Order: sequence, then C-alpha cells, then structure tokens
Amino acid sequence: MADDEAMRAFFPLSFGKKSKSQLQPASSVHSATRRTFVGPAAPSTSSTAAASASTKGGAGASLPSLSFSKSWLSGLRNPKPTRGLSEEEDEDGGMGGPPRPPPEEEGEEDDVMVGPPRPPSKREEEEEEEEEEAAMIGPPPPPPKRKEEEEEEVVMIGPPRPPRQEEAEEDGEGMIGPPRQPPQKSDMTDSDLEDDSDAEFEGLLDDSFQVPLSNEIVLKGHSKVVSALAIDQSGSRVLSGSYDYTVRMYDFQGMNSKLQSFRQLEPFEGHQVRSLSWSPTADRFLCVTGSAQAKIYDRDGLTLGEFIKGDMYIRDLKNTKGHISGLTGGEWNPKAKDTILTSSEDGSLRIWDVSDFKGQKQVVKPKLARPARTPVTSCAWDFEGKRIVGGIGDGSIQIWNLKPGWGSRPDIHVEKAHSDDITGLKFSIDGQILLSRSMDSTLKVWDLRQMRSPVKLFEDLPNHYPQTNAAFSPDEQLIFTGTSIEKDGASGGLLCFFSRRKLELESKVGISPSLSVVRCAWHPKLNQVFATVGDKKEGGTHILYDPAISRRGAIVCVARAPRKKSIDDFEAQPLIHNPHALPLFRDQPSRKRQREKVLKDPLKSHKPELPVTGPGFGGRVGTTKGSLLTQYLLKQGGLIKETWMEEDPREAILKYADAAAKDPKFIAPAYAETQPEPVFAKSDSDEEEK
Repeated sequence: MADDEAMRAFFPLSFGKKSKSQLQPASSVHSATRRTFVGPAAPSTSSTAAASASTKGGAGASLPSLSFSKSWLSGLRNPKPTRGLSEEEDEDGGMGGPPRPPPEEEGEEDDVMVGPPRPPSKREEEEEEEEEEAAMIGPPPPPPKRKEEEEEEVVMIGPPRPPRQEEAEEDGEGMIGPPRQPPQKSDMTDSDLEDDSDAEFEGLLDDSFQVPLSNEIVLKGHSKVVSALAIDQSGSRVLSGSYDYTVRMYDFQGMNSKLQSFRQLEPFEGHQVRSLSWSPTADRFLCVTGSAQAKIYDRDGLTLGEFIKGDMYIRDLKNTKGHISGLTGGEWNPKAKDTILTSSEDGSLRIWDVSDFKGQKQVVKPKLARPARTPVTSCAWDFEGKRIVGGIGDGSIQIWNLKPGWGSRPDIHVEKAHSDDITGLKFSIDGQILLSRSMDSTLKVWDLRQMRSPVKLFEDLPNHYPQTNAAFSPDEQLIFTGTSIEKDGASGGLLCFFSRRKLELESKVGISPSLSVVRCAWHPKLNQVFATVGDKKEGGTHILYDPAISRRGAIVCVARAPRKKSIDDFEAQPLIHNPHALPLFRDQPSRKRQREKVLKDPLKSHKPELPVTGPGFGGRVGTTKGSLLTQYLLKQGGLIKETWMEEDPREAILKYADAAAKDPKFIAPAYAETQPEPVFAKSDSDEEEK
C-alpha cells in the first residue's frame, strides 16, 4: 500500500480515477454550438423579422440567418384563438396564437363563436403557468377540474380523440407544409382543450419539419473542398468525399465532441471523389471517383469489389464492358439493393449489377445532335427506381423509363435546358417535379407532365463546382441548394430555401463567409440539415440542428465529452543519460578522407583505362614512346633505333624475298606447283644510271 501511494506521488491527481462517460449538461453543450449572427446588429426576437431580413438581404448583413425564437414557440404551445371578446377581456387574458381578426358590426356580436371558449384567467396566472411549464421536466400534469366539470364528466369509450387543428397555424409562419384545415365545432371541455393543446404541441414537433437552424457543428478533416456526401437511412453514419482523394466515415453513436472520423479511405490514388451513395439496406455504399472504375465498400469501409474498365480502342461504347473515361456521378437504386447507375465523361450511362463486377447490365447512350462523345455530367434515379435522368454536356436533360425492351432512345428530351454543365438532378417523391442545378448560376423547377419549359427559374445562384446539387425538404415543401463564393462578392457560401408552393425565395442562410457550399441534404429522421463546404485549402461538413425539433445525430455526439485519461494511458518515457554510449545513438565517423583515398587508387575505384594514343614498339602500343619503362629507357639510351620513319617500305619488304624463297613457311608451299615465278620490275634508278 505504501508503495502504491509513493508511486501515485509521481502522477497528477486526476490519474487513477475511474473513467466515466462524461455527459455535459445540455444547456452548456448547445449554447457552445449555437449559431452566431454575422452583421452589424443583433437579430430580432421574432422569427418573422429574422426571416424577412434574411429574405430581403439587408445591407450590412453579410451572412443572413434564420432561427425560431422562444416567443414563437411559446405562441405555438398555448394557442387559444377566440372571437367576439371585448377589449377588457382581451387585456385580462393573454392571447396565445395569432392575432384575432377585427370584430365585425355590433349586430353580429351574438353570432356563433368560432372555436372553443377561452377559460377566464388573468394574465399573471398564465405567466406563472408558463414559467412552471418551462421548468417542468416531462409531460405537463392535467389541470385541476371544477366541480361542474366533474359532475358533467362522462367516461370516454374508445381511443382518445385526435388533436384539434387550430387557427394559430394558418399563417404558416415557421411551418413547412400546406396550411392545416380550419377548426371544427366541438363540445369539449376546457380541461380537454388544454390537454389537447399540449398533445398537439408535442405532435407538432414530431410530425412537421421546421428548419433546424439554431445550432451548428462542423465535421472537419479534409484538406480540400468536400464534393460528396451521403447519410444512411437511419442517420447513424455519414460519408464525406473530397478533392483530396479521400473518403471519411463518421459514426454519430461512437463519436464524441471532438467530431473525429473513425476511418479514412483513399479509393483511387490521385483521383477526386465525386459521388457517394448508400444502398437501400445501408450495408454497402458506392464510391465514384475521377477514374473509370467505381468501387463498392461495406458498411465498415472494407472493399467488396471494383467494376471493370472498358476497352478504350473500341469506338462503339455499347460493345465495351465498362466506362473508358472518368466517372462524373453515380447513385444506388432506391428500391433495388443490387442495382446502381453511373455516368461518365465517355458519353454514356451504365446500369450495373453489384453481384457481377465484370460487366454492366445496360448501356444508355444519350441522344445527340451530332455523333460525338459528349460527357454526361450528372445522373439520378426517381423515388420508385423506374426512371433515370441524365444531364448531358450539351445542356440537355434526357429521361428514360425502365420498361421491358427499352433502349437508348429517351422518353423525354429537353434540348438546351441549361447553357452550361448540369451539376445536379433530383426527382420529387410524387414523381411530378424535377430539379436541375447548373453551373450557369441557375436552378430550374420542371413539371414532368409538361417539360417544354421550366415552371420556375431561380437565378443569381453562383455555382463553380460540378458536384453542386439541389434537394427537397423531407415533406417536399421547400427546395434548397448551395451557392459558391465569388471574387467580388461579400455574401459567402449560402443555403437558399425556396417555397415549392409559392415558387419564391423563402430565406438565405449563411453557412461560411469564405467557403463555397457544394452538397446539401436534409435527413428526414434526424431533421438536420447537412451542407459541405470548402476551397483549395480546406473543407468540412456543416450540420445544422435544433435541440427542440431535431433527434439524435449531432445532438448525441455533441453531448458526449471526450474520455479523461487514466493511469493506464500514461506511458513513462525512459531517460537516456549517455545516449552516445550506445551504438544505436552514436554518430557515424566521417569517411570523407577514406573515400578520397579510394578514388585515387585505380584498382579500388575501378578506374577505366585511358584511351590508346601514339606509336608503340614490339607489338605494344605505348603512350610515352613505349608502353613499358624498359622500352622508354632503351629508346632514350639509343639501344633501340627506330628506322621505320626513314626506310623505304618497298625495300623493307624485298629484303626478305630471298629468305622467303629458300624457306617458305606459310603461303608458298600451297602454290609450289601452280604458282608462276614472280618477275619483279627493275628499279627506275638503275635504268637512269645506265
């Protein structure tokens, strides 16, 4: 025991304690992740003011935003619309809900009242009740009943009545979806009304999709723009792909507040990640890069297979087994777990079977005005998996219906739908609306029943990335897309929300002041908005959520603090007092002089022989009048005389003629009988003497 205490004296007091899951208080956690408004003035407390300011884009607000205030939520919690009350009664009892319409003429005071009567209560009592409800944890208890109500109370047989629809939601302020039906007449008591109002408030948070914008976290890790995003159906895992050639995998259930990915992949070295898509069962995902081969991974990031590459020397693309150029997009069939769709720069779309990586099921060649290889820049499935759409490089949109015997001829062909490359296509769930996002800074809404011209054109939406998409809200009442930053612009990267019913801009939400927004998504189960941003130097994924209306996802990991270090995590680093005593740490001696000595030795340095120059003697070619020292000395002493420079070559040969005739050795014996006797001409000098 004493040894343990002595050992503990060398460690901090925090070491050795049991490590517990550190759950931070929700208030402190969400206050740290709350979004801040960038602008000269603070935002107003009303959501209407924030929405209008963000929609109009007031001067000085570089990053407009939208949030739902506490007063708006409290107005939804106690809606009690009434009509026909006097001003005195209105002052005594605070109104919960939207303002009443102005009272009509005096003769109409006795008309039938719309909605249940409001219980007589004072403003102070209601404020106290609101404070108690705000501090209360759990569902509110039922209010005490009066004697008259207890006497008139009748036991209800059957399931409870559904919550009533109230007039407070007719304005549609902060609500996404069509307006609710007008209230119906009812004989319910006041206590039932209060219970139903609380139940309706809880149901409102469960059934509707409000824009979650109050809090924000960022998933970092990429060194360039994040160009691909995929969230599985349960909302537990997120995939992000980037121009830095990597894919990062995030798990909300196993991630703490440090927001670090649990795995990093590099699908294809030197190729950008352009698209990611989960299978319908979320057990596999598709990864599309700038190479010609798409890859399939399992849920944990292990490679399951790679599709084959086609033969680039075959001109007809239908005869190749795969793509021959870089891929531009890909998506998993939302209904079939073994079918995927890919598009490529080689000018074709291909449908693949995941169980067979050696060849595609179908090759789709788009219709072109001229026979050429025009790239297909984007592709998508419809919600039922029975239609595909492709954005062609010539600006056209082509749609094919998957039916027996179908071919490459498109069922719908819209020429010159955009003036630049189409970066994103999205079908609505009902199959009536198609969204198209392009690099010509526009977003177009198409009616699939009438595709001659777009229903609506939204302009001034800068787009500089070929992966920028457009998406629907979960109830499809909002359309939203991201924008890229411009050199001279001051707005930054924005998320622009448009109303599908009104076809007009609802709000602009600032995501980053210096980074472009590329991919965006709104998960229906989490009720959280995802937006990827980045540039040439950094990239990340922003997640917008609201603790009041969002579920799981970012809320789970933000509240989980990192694990504190224990004594088991401590590693004692040994101290080496004399490191140079060990051969491992000893500096190597300098071998410069030794190398210079070796270079001077012709044998050790393997120095090649110098080229041969000059005459030699005795069969040897020497460089200094002889290749040997003895030859040099003899020459210098006069013992060896070189007379070949002064001697006549003819005379030098003929002086051996007599010896060759007497003792033939080489050529003469072979021609002894047949060789005629040589006759040599006499010297000219002798004739001149005679």
